[in-house]
Amino acid sequence: MRVCVIGTGYVGLVTGVCLAHIGHHVICVDNNEEKVKLMKSGQSPIYEPGLSELMHSSTESGKLEFTSDVAAGVEHGEILFIAVGTPALPTGESDTRYVEAVARGIGENLRGGYKVIVNKSTVPIGSGDWVRMIVLDGLAKRQEANSSAEFDVVSNPEFLREGSAVYDTFNPDRIVLGSNSDKAIAMMQQLYAPLVERKFAENMTLPPVPVVVTDLNSAEMIKYAANAFLATKISFINEVANVCDRVGADVTQVARGIGLDSRIGNKFLQAGIGWGGSCFPKDVLALIHTANDYGYETELLNAAVQVNQRQRLIAVEKLQKELKILKGKTIGLLGLTFKPDTDDMRDAPALIIIEQLNRLGAKVKAYDPIVSQSGLSHGLSGVIIETNPEMLADNCDALVLVTDWQQFLTLDYGKMAKVMLNPVIIDGRNFLDRSKLEQAGFNYVGIGR
Repeated sequence: MRVCVIGTGYVGLVTGVCLAHIGHHVICVDNNEEKVKLMKSGQSPIYEPGLSELMHSSTESGKLEFTSDVAAGVEHGEILFIAVGTPALPTGESDTRYVEAVARGIGENLRGGYKVIVNKSTVPIGSGDWVRMIVLDGLAKRQEANSSAEFDVVSNPEFLREGSAVYDTFNPDRIVLGSNSDKAIAMMQQLYAPLVERKFAENMTLPPVPVVVTDLNSAEMIKYAANAFLATKISFINEVANVCDRVGADVTQVARGIGLDSRIGNKFLQAGIGWGGSCFPKDVLALIHTANDYGYETELLNAAVQVNQRQRLIAVEKLQKELKILKGKTIGLLGLTFKPDTDDMRDAPALIIIEQLNRLGAKVKAYDPIVSQSGLSHGLSGVIIETNPEMLADNCDALVLVTDWQQFLTLDYGKMAKVMLNPVIIDGRNFLDRSKLEQAGFNYVGIGR
C-alpha cells in the first residue's frame, strides 16, 4: 500500500520505517530540511536499537523515502499518518497546534480520490472529529477545491516503548483502530495484515494479534487509560517501597510476591526513583485535564502524579542520610536518560536530581552510555559529563544509579570503589547485585530495601 507519514519524531519515524520494512511504499514528511537531509543520507536522528539498519535496507529497496514536500506525500499516500508531537502545556493539556497545522496542510493538498487520515499522535479525546473539521477547513481554503476528495479519519494509537519500539511494532500486544467508517477500517486492517498474522514476529506460531475495532473517542481513551494505569502501578509500588523502608521489609520480595498473582502481574512493579519520559507525564496530565474540563476530579491520578514527584527526591534524601551535609560533596550519577536504550532526556528523573543537588551545593558528575557520547550533554547545566565510569567515580563521595542500563551490571565496581572518597552507592532502580557491590567495597543503599 502507499503510505505517507507526516512527522518523523519518535513515533512517526519508527512507524514509517517498519511499515516500509513489511512491504509498503512509505514517504516520510518533515518540515525540518536538515533532518530530512540527515535521513536521506541513511542516518537516524534518534537512537533506537535496530532502527538505523531497517532505515538503510528500506531506503535501498526503494520502499522508504524522505521529503519536506507535504503535497507530494499527500498525493502519494492512500493512508496518511499524522505523527507530530503533542507536548504538554503548563496547564497540563496537550499542545495540538502541530496536529492542527498538519491536518490543515492535508486538506489544502487533497486532490481527489479516497484517503484514510490516521491520528497516530496522542491527541485529546474527541480529536478525531476535530481533525476532520480542520481538514475540511483546509479543503475549503482552496478555490479549486475538488469536491471528489473523500476521506475518513481513524484513531490508531501507538503503544511503543522507547528502547524496544522496533520489537514492539513487529510483536504488538494489540492493534487499536477507531473509526465509524467500515471502508477505513478495512484499509487499516489490510495495512496491518502482515503484523496481525505475525509474519515479522519473533514467534510466528502465536495466534493472530488481537485487533480492537471501536469508535474514535474510545480508541483515544484506550491510549490515555493504558499509560495512566501503568504510571499509577509504578507510583503504587513506589509508595509501598517507602513503607517498606520504614518497617524493614524488602520491596523487591514484596513485588515478587504480589506479581505472581495473575490478577496483578509482575510488570511495572520495579520500585525506584519514579517515571519520566515523553509519554507517561504528558498523557496522565492530559487525562486529568480532560476530566477537569468535563467536571470530574481524578483523585487517584492526581495522587499518582504527586507520589511520582516526591519519589524523584528519594535518592537525594538517601544521600543526605548517608553523607549528612551535601554541600561541597561530589556526587556521580550512573545514567541520565529516563530509561535505558534511548537517548531521551524528556522529563527524566535525573534532571530533578541534578537540580536538587546543585541547590544543596553538591558538585554533580554523570556518565551515560549514550549521552556521554552525544551532543545532548551540552544541553545539561550544573553537571560535568564524564566519558567513562572510572572517571565518574574518581573523587566521588557517592554514586547514584539513575538509569538501569544493562552494561552497568558488569562495571568494575572494585576499581571504582578504590578511587572514590567514600564508596557509597544509591541504587535508584533496585537493579544492581547488592552482594557484588558490597564485596567490591561499597555501602549499598536500595529503594524500599
